[in-house]
Amino acid sequence: MVAEYEFETENYMSFEEFDKFKKFGIDKETPFLMIDLDIVAKKYDELCKAMPQTDIYYAVKANPEIEVLQLLADKGSFFDVASVYEIDRVLDLGIDPSRISFGNTIKKARDIAYAYQRGVRMFATDCESDMHKIAKNAPHSSIFCRILAEGIGAAWPLSRKFGCYPDMAVKIMTSAHELGLKPIGASFHVGSQQYYVSQWREALWDVKSVFDELETRGIKLETVNLGGGFPVRYIHPIQETVAYGAEIMEYLAEVFEDDIPKTIIEPGRYMTGDSGVIATEIVQISKKEMIGGRSWLYVDVGKFGGLIETLDESIRYPIYTERTGRMIPYIIAGPTCDSADIMYENIPYMLPDTIQEGDRIYFLTAGAYTATYCSVDFNGFPPIKTYMLPK
Repeated sequence: MVAEYEFETENYMSFEEFDKFKKFGIDKETPFLMIDLDIVAKKYDELCKAMPQTDIYYAVKANPEIEVLQLLADKGSFFDVASVYEIDRVLDLGIDPSRISFGNTIKKARDIAYAYQRGVRMFATDCESDMHKIAKNAPHSSIFCRILAEGIGAAWPLSRKFGCYPDMAVKIMTSAHELGLKPIGASFHVGSQQYYVSQWREALWDVKSVFDELETRGIKLETVNLGGGFPVRYIHPIQETVAYGAEIMEYLAEVFEDDIPKTIIEPGRYMTGDSGVIATEIVQISKKEMIGGRSWLYVDVGKFGGLIETLDESIRYPIYTERTGRMIPYIIAGPTCDSADIMYENIPYMLPDTIQEGDRIYFLTAGAYTATYCSVDFNGFPPIKTYMLPK
């Protein structure tokens, strides 16, 4: 039985898909994450079909498992990296550095130099300080300037910390050109798990203003980086990948008319989210008062063990249990001695009143931003184990 909610729940993992996860993990100690590489491959193929003229740069931070990276490399993917450690991880697989974009706009000068030394020639930036570090430590490299996007409609917004306003982007790219860098385009990110495809349209108009102003200055940009944002199957219904792709291509035609630039996209959650299931054990069920009140359900994985995106209850994972019975609300919390380690309290989950301590429950759609977010040793708990389902 999958937990019941006030939302529609028609588009998460089918019971047939789930069954192979359950059988594979039956003899393994919880908590652990299982990844189905066939689903990753399917998502890559769907995106290629939906946006055939767009280069895919997988956001390594979403799930950096070697098997995931190798699969995507074999399919022809490019890679968006956030650190020198991710650069090493990708290059150590024999992937050519020309397939890497250093997409983090917050970089040390020595990390830029290291990336350049290892052959990386594409960088994102969003401020003059970072741009000057690139010019000095990665001369003649290609750069994007990231523009602020509001992220309205995203379950995990990425506004404020990254990007700059269009007029600042023009100034940065003009200076970059004067310093010998190659301004090739503008980028944006409409927020992770973006439900409103119209947010790409608004961002593209800002990009167009940058393109137009720079062209008056003799700088011709050629590429739009559409960022990430394609959603996966959590609780809210989502459109099919092909529908997102078609609408974004329509927006590009509307904004750029007959001069549509080259496009790239940086999926992370989209590529691996649907591929993963976390198995966890119920450690304890309790109440805080003698009469009434809600039940507390404590499991052996929490915010610090892979479910950090439940912060502010932003990401609501479908939860599966084999128990049946009357559905009652449960507050769900993790195992650590930290009062912040509560996943769902404001909107409790409806689960059967027959569940017991020692039962397993499963967090579906957990293949992205889970294991990669784990603490190393908080309360002594090790990072969650990750297993690949056999072919």
